[in-house]
Amino acid sequence: MPSTDATTRERLLTVAERLLLESGGDAYDSVSVRAINSAAGMNPAAVHYHFGSKDALIAALLETRVAPVWRQRLDEVTERRRDGWVPTVPELVDLVVTPLAELAADPVGRLRLRLLARFVLGRREAVWTSRWFGLEPWIELLRDARPELSQAAAAQRWLLAFGLVLQFFAGGVPGDVPAGTLRAFVTAGLAES
Repeated sequence: MPSTDATTRERLLTVAERLLLESGGDAYDSVSVRAINSAAGMNPAAVHYHFGSKDALIAALLETRVAPVWRQRLDEVTERRRDGWVPTVPELVDLVVTPLAELAADPVGRLRLRLLARFVLGRREAVWTSRWFGLEPWIELLRDARPELSQAAAAQRWLLAFGLVLQFFAGGVPGDVPAGTLRAFVTAGLAES
């Protein structure tokens, strides 16, 4: 992609995130494609030209902003697996929960979590390019820890676990539930025989 396209895409992502953050509440519905294009100083079709849709723009925003949160941890997991390491279920839960807890600690991170929850829980179609935004690597890790699980059973457990974790960090669970309780509950769900 030419650098001007990359610069334009990044400008649209940055402006979209700023507008979403400023809108608060249900940010996704309150920020239009027209508003993003206008605030970015672009023509009315820029979002559709560079991303195809508002959903695709938000998916790209999430991937570019959230994937780096996990990148180092997941690179380490990949390297350790090459060396023969077999994860435990609590380690897998920490791999998911710890970065999300870090994101939830600031307003921009909370916005990103709300948007991610909206996509995942709403089963919105998104084209992710990062391997770790798909379910397959997580299924592989869980089946390493629990080899007796079938592919389908591991996928079902992760879908439930990710749903609960995203609800928790996106504000869908009462605030008086501690993160330790979430970790214990998710660990039990993934480890249950």
